[in-house]
Amino acid sequence: MSTTARIHPTASTLSSTIKHHFRPSPHSVVFRSNPNSLTRRRTTITTLTAAMATPLEVCVKSSVTVPNKLGDCPFCQRVLLTLEEKHLPYDLKLVDLANKPEWFLKINPKGLVPVVKLEEQWISDSDIITQTLEEKYPDPPLTTPPEKASVGSKIFSTFIGFLKSKDPKDGTEQALINELSTFNDYLKVNGPFVNGEKLSSVDFSLAPKLYHLEIALGHFKNWSVPDSLPFVKSYMKSLFSLDSFTKTSGSKEDVIVGWKPKVLG
Repeated sequence: MSTTARIHPTASTLSSTIKHHFRPSPHSVVFRSNPNSLTRRRTTITTLTAAMATPLEVCVKSSVTVPNKLGDCPFCQRVLLTLEEKHLPYDLKLVDLANKPEWFLKINPKGLVPVVKLEEQWISDSDIITQTLEEKYPDPPLTTPPEKASVGSKIFSTFIGFLKSKDPKDGTEQALINELSTFNDYLKVNGPFVNGEKLSSVDFSLAPKLYHLEIALGHFKNWSVPDSLPFVKSYMKSLFSLDSFTKTSGSKEDVIVGWKPKVLG
């Protein structure tokens, strides 16, 4: 099963909406209980159930460089990656964070993205959203074993510290290299992904952050992940080449524009 996207005309309350439709495989099957016996009969699915056919509403950052395009927020992409990998239909609502519309502030007064509507409730925070999606739609499973859930968790913060640094001798570059080296050693033994051969939720959290790391440090610092960390480089290449990743990533230009104010202070 797969999703496809198309851009619809602007609605009265939305800056833009992108609908992703879920098409069932003609070979999909469902088993229904026979009330008159203990046997189950195999029935071909011709349409999705109402619950699965209804797209989930997802509010995410819009592009600041191209109208009606997805923006660069790594936390929004994490949620979208989860939806894509779980083959869930969704209705994408692009939010201009520099000029937040009233309809968005009504559903989320804090004005933060991502936000997803699940069972008539709007849920924010990518950690909570992805956990809720896993609980509600457990197939295919994307859970990461608890003992592996924090792998690579300090990379993003050390990346930001180095990116914002004005002093080349303050140790922020080395701090990032140390975190990446620890991650490289982990992947060497346990990879190619955090949970071995199987992609899991922690990979979809790390991938957008490493994408920002690669673009922002390359642009503002002329810096890239050292060749001495081949497992990290291979990990990034594998994740960035996923169809779900290319479909949900913001443009390089948006990433640069997004980090520019933080770099300039």
